[in-house]
Amino acid sequence: MTSDQSLWYLENIDLSGILCPRKIQRGDLDTHEQKVFEKGSYIYLPDEYADRMFFITEGRVKIGTYSDQGKEVTKAIIGPGEVFGELSMIGENRRHDFAYAMEQTHTCVMTVGDLEDMMREHSALSLFLMRTMGSRMLEMENRLQSLVFKDSRTRIIDYLVSLVHKKGQRVGYEMLVRKFLTHQEIANLTATSRQTVTTVLNELRNKDILTFDRKRLLVRDMEALEKEK
Repeated sequence: MTSDQSLWYLENIDLSGILCPRKIQRGDLDTHEQKVFEKGSYIYLPDEYADRMFFITEGRVKIGTYSDQGKEVTKAIIGPGEVFGELSMIGENRRHDFAYAMEQTHTCVMTVGDLEDMMREHSALSLFLMRTMGSRMLEMENRLQSLVFKDSRTRIIDYLVSLVHKKGQRVGYEMLVRKFLTHQEIANLTATSRQTVTTVLNELRNKDILTFDRKRLLVRDMEALEKEK
């Protein structure tokens, strides 16, 4: 896995060891709370008090919000090695979105005070958090531009290409993404409909560019997929 695919390692430092120590002999096992959220549970909701950040060690979390009409808007789906709730670090004391456990999810929960202390001890952690927030802002900006300037089909293919670059593993000449999203989840992320996602995926499968099921996405020809945009 490359540095572009995961933020877990940075500057050759295992950030899981910094943020979520497991060894009793370190003497700080109890410093940061280890918390497990069951599938289908909300980790936090909009307007709740924000004084903690979460580091995922296992599982997947959906970050989203609700429109004025009550429609769910998915902002991101994240997994092991990623953090969420990071806006508490820049003075936001209320949540603007929700965090939802898509499967059983193990997290390390850190208060703002914990993080400030750790950043003084580990310079790599500051860089990690800056990179995380910068990547999220860039991703949201790209999605906004996509909504304004691109049609539904292109938005879906753009998302697939981005997903493969971020989460894909090379298998021979092909690229594999495990734990592929449902068609509805992709629709929520691309502001399209489930039917449109299904149509585009089936079209790409019929062209032998990719294949998929509920557990994985396999891109047979990455160059051909990018040319479909």
